[in-house]
This record gives sequence, C-alpha cells and structure tokens, in this order.
Amino acid sequence: MSETVAQTFPGTAFDYFDRSTHHLVERWLPVGQWFHDRGAHGLDPYQKSFNGKISPRVSGAMRDGEGFVGVNFASQDYLSLASHPDLVSAAIAAAHEHGVHSAGSAALMGITSVSKELERSLEDYLRFKEVTLFPTGWTAGFGIVKMLARADDHILIDVLAHACLQEGAEASGAKVHRFPHLSYEGVKRRLLSIRKDHPTSGILVVTETLFSMDSDTPDLGALQALCREHGATLLVDCAHDLGCLGSEGLGVLADQAMVGQVDVLIGTFSKTFASIGGFVATQHAGFRTALRACCGPQTFTNAMTPIQAGIIIAALKLVRSTEGDTRRAKMMANVLRLRAGLEDVGFRVLGNPSAIVPVVVGASGEARRMTTAMLRSGAIVNLVEAPAVAKNQARWRLQVMADHNESDIDAFIQIAVACRSA
Repeated sequence: MSETVAQTFPGTAFDYFDRSTHHLVERWLPVGQWFHDRGAHGLDPYQKSFNGKISPRVSGAMRDGEGFVGVNFASQDYLSLASHPDLVSAAIAAAHEHGVHSAGSAALMGITSVSKELERSLEDYLRFKEVTLFPTGWTAGFGIVKMLARADDHILIDVLAHACLQEGAEASGAKVHRFPHLSYEGVKRRLLSIRKDHPTSGILVVTETLFSMDSDTPDLGALQALCREHGATLLVDCAHDLGCLGSEGLGVLADQAMVGQVDVLIGTFSKTFASIGGFVATQHAGFRTALRACCGPQTFTNAMTPIQAGIIIAALKLVRSTEGDTRRAKMMANVLRLRAGLEDVGFRVLGNPSAIVPVVVGASGEARRMTTAMLRSGAIVNLVEAPAVAKNQARWRLQVMADHNESDIDAFIQIAVACRSA
C-alpha cells in the first residue's frame, strides 16, 4: 500500500458529520461513507467479527468480509476465562435453575437470587458494605456519575477518564472541570477554588485505577486524602485491573493499600471476569435502596441476567483461588515478555506493566497502513486513533491473555517489525 493512499482519508469521523442538513439521520451518512471508503482501500480495521471461541489464536472477518487469522491481542480476556469449563458449567447451571432472563428492572422485580449472591460475594471480596450490580459497566459508570452530582454541584474528572464517566458528568447538570491527566496539583487547585467560591456545593472527583489508553495510575491515597480535606467525594473506576493484577486480584487498590478505602468504587466484569455487567460499591449501608430507586440504569432497563451473574460468581471464585494466582503470574510474564520484546526492536511502549500494552504507532495514516498489514499478516490488533487519543499518537492497545505463550508473543513481534518496514 502506497504512502499516498494511506494519507487519503484525513481527520476523524466527526470531521465528516454533515451539519448542512437538518435531517438527523442523513447527517451521519458521510461518516459511514468515510469508513466504507477507507475499507475499500484496506484502511478500516474496525467492527471486526470473530469465529468460534476467544483464544490466543483467532479467526474472523473485517466489516467488508475480508478474513483474517492469527495471534490475538485484540480481545479482553485477561485471565483466559472466556471458555473455562467452570464458567461454561456455571452458565448452563444458571440457565437450568433460573432461566435466561431477569424479566424486569432492579427497581421492580428483576433481581434474582443469584444476583444477590454475587453482590454479597463482591462485598466480601472488595471490602465494601454495599455492592450494587448494573447490567453493564457503561451503565454503572454513566448512571452513578449522573446520579451523584446535580445542578450547583461540581465534577472534577481526569481528562482521560472513560467515555461513560465523561458522558455521565455532562448529563448530570453539574459544572464539569477536567484536570490534566494524573495531576494531583490540578485537582488540588480546583478544589481550593471551588470550596472558596461554593462552600456548600457537592464535589465529585473522578479517576481510574488503570487508564486503558496509557496503562498508568494515579496516587489514590493522596487523592482520597485531598478529597476528605475539602469535603469532596472520590469515585474510582477499576475496570482494567480488578481480578488480573495485585494481591488476590485486587489490582491497584491492593498495590496502594487502598482496598475498601475509596468513597465510591465502580467496575465492570467484561475484562477479567468473562461476562457482561458492572457494579457500584460504597461504604454507606442503605445507599443501594436509593440507587435502585433513582438511578436511570437501575430503574429503566432490565437487570443483570441470572446467566451473567452465575458466570461472574464462578469467575470470582477462580480469581480468588490458587489457580487465579497462577493465571495472574502467567499473564504478567507474558506482559513483561511482550513489552521488553517490542521495546528491544524500537517500538514505543507506554505506561506500567498490565494486561494492556499500549504501543504508539504515530500519525493516523501510517498507523492505519501498519494495522492493515498486521491483520493480513496474522497479528490481530485494535487500532485507537484521535479523538480517543491525541493527534499523531495513534496506538495499538494490545490486550494480553494468560494463555498466550512465548511463541505467540515472539511471532507477534516479528510480524510487527516486518509490517513497520514494509
């Protein structure tokens, strides 16, 4: 593929949104056409599908039907539990005993006995008084941020926080302040200013344990102390490290001696726990009742299915077992081998060792060309471009599994080197 072709489709999807028409659907058609035109030149690596089971080797197809097969660093299955026999058996057992549907919202009668069991297990695991399940991680993040902060309140949110948190902040009606990524001083300055001018307003500070585009972490103890000093509430999203990092799989919270210590903890089961769903945890007994009554995703969408809950219970047992320890150690060995191997051949790898290995591949045109070459050569990756990351900082967000082996990793690195120089 020529460099000229790779540079043919500049900008981002939102640059092609057509504001000249009042038709709300037709405005988006040029965006779709932009992706289709990219695909016709082999430059659209999105909306891939896969065949069979998620594993370190995978086959599938691009949106236009072009097939691929190769070593898989594009799936979120950090401990390789997606096809674990214990989870498959748990899904079958839950379906036989409870059926396949929750048949209602959590505010009405969608809560199952297996969901209640999962909430109790999570309360014990996370060291929180109350854990409330959500149908997805997105609804947990969006719903709790939108509910907690109201008009006349303030939200301080890391500029790189997940989209569900950003959109929840915008939807809340509160005043939103975005602070520089991981900046303790940025939070402190804003807290001092807000408390001076608005002494009675609520303040919500939002961050993550592990940021997925950069694989880096804040100082949670310092942030929590700062929030308590200024009467603010700290909300932390542990989506990408819970279960797969730290002692007992308790992630960055364990590494920083902060288990059960933050004001509000949210998370998802779609990364390590091989299922769909989310949660909100607090130390306030009775908050769950208000949450279910007043949070949109609790009231106006169906609750987690019994099959999801059964799978997560089985996954949590594995995470807390010696097998979980073994899988975490194997995953981390794979992470370290992949990071070191890529750095040795000149790739720029970001952040700290985690299941996410961000590899910067530069400007979008070249990144798209390299990504297509990777997919066609048997290295399955996800490309992240602006505006999800900074302009000219497009990257592969590699996702490592416990069941990857040394030959998978070494083959991937060899392909990456070849595709970079092609």
